[in-house]
Amino acid sequence: MESHLKNVLVVSFGFLFLFTAYGALQNLQSSLNTEAGLGVATLSVIYASVIVSSMFLPQILIKTFGCKWTITYSMCCYIIFSVGNFSAKWYTLIPTAIILGLGGAPLWSAEASYLTMSGNAYALKAGKLGRDVVNQYFGIFFLIFQSSGVWGNLISSLVLKQQIYRATKEELLNCGAQDCYSRSPTTNNTNTQRPQSNLIYILLGIYTGSGILAVILVAVFLDHIPNDESENEDKKNESFWSSVLATFRHLKDDRRQVLLIPLTMYSGFEQGFLSSDYTKSYVTCVLGIQYVGYSMICFSATTSFSSLLYGKISQYTGRAALYGVGSVIHFCCFFFLLVWKPHPNHKILFFLFPAFWGLADAVIQTQNNAIYGDLFVKNKEAAFANYRLWESLGFVIAFGYSTSLCVSMKLYILMMKKEGCYFKAQPPFCP
Repeated sequence: MESHLKNVLVVSFGFLFLFTAYGALQNLQSSLNTEAGLGVATLSVIYASVIVSSMFLPQILIKTFGCKWTITYSMCCYIIFSVGNFSAKWYTLIPTAIILGLGGAPLWSAEASYLTMSGNAYALKAGKLGRDVVNQYFGIFFLIFQSSGVWGNLISSLVLKQQIYRATKEELLNCGAQDCYSRSPTTNNTNTQRPQSNLIYILLGIYTGSGILAVILVAVFLDHIPNDESENEDKKNESFWSSVLATFRHLKDDRRQVLLIPLTMYSGFEQGFLSSDYTKSYVTCVLGIQYVGYSMICFSATTSFSSLLYGKISQYTGRAALYGVGSVIHFCCFFFLLVWKPHPNHKILFFLFPAFWGLADAVIQTQNNAIYGDLFVKNKEAAFANYRLWESLGFVIAFGYSTSLCVSMKLYILMMKKEGCYFKAQPPFCP
């Protein structure tokens, strides 16, 4: 197992370094670049580009370069976005967001395919169930990967801690579920909180260096794993357009993929709300932008350790029980955010809430990936491309209406999405 485990760790730590930068930048966009909604627009463009990328790039790049080099080249797209933030304007962030989005789908499809192939290969050699080994591999991956939020957000809070802010009583009335950007944009205090330029440059320099380290780690230490010979034999004569249309062909030919769409989109909805609306309308609005990092550390730490736990216990509990626990936790979070009137005196709640949310998010991330790896063994690239496509559509919608709807309405939408996706996806896929 040593060789396979070594590759899992290389992939995991590569993503750790890469998303130490990108994850924290994503959490700060809605609070950092507030002018005309630039930050939220940037996030929408990123995930819209991921949708376009999901339609054709993963199949082509993985088939041409293999999983290792697809991961390496895609990571470079994230570094370009970090560099674009040094001058946060529409003409810098939007083009670099498009580049990042184009690299996003191949990156995640290659990662998921790599872990699935590695897990199945070891299971075959050790005489174990492929599903159990793949679950464990994804658990290890997400344990390490989700901790990127701890380090990235810690860095942002330490660098930005020089910011001092106190919300007025009038501003507090427009925080939390009552925040309606379109109704009262002038009362939202995030417009006055952009940190000093030198602090931003220090932060971006650290993040760019972390991304470069990720590329070096994967390019040098990750072993190349060829696709299954049976798959190569079937696909080696595929035309260019056949590869381009593989994502849609998979959607058309496999009913299970269609049934997974609501569950996959919900992943984008809930992550988009937390990284954009919670950080802006609750944390930044009440405590200040310097607390965004500390708050999201609690989310990342809980998600990280829960991912490892769920990866190990899923073989005993089954997926239905885990999804049930995640659904209950998320509903409790939605209700709490609707009735809570955030105030600086409630400081501990700003950190406990994202930790609680992370318990449910870990279910979604580990089990969704494991379901795709388990169900679509012979068509991994197209399946995980669909995963990125539909998850990204959830992100785009969540970010797209971010500046148009009140936070309370967004929470009601999340409640409806959660109920619909869980009961539609449960029967065929939760043994």
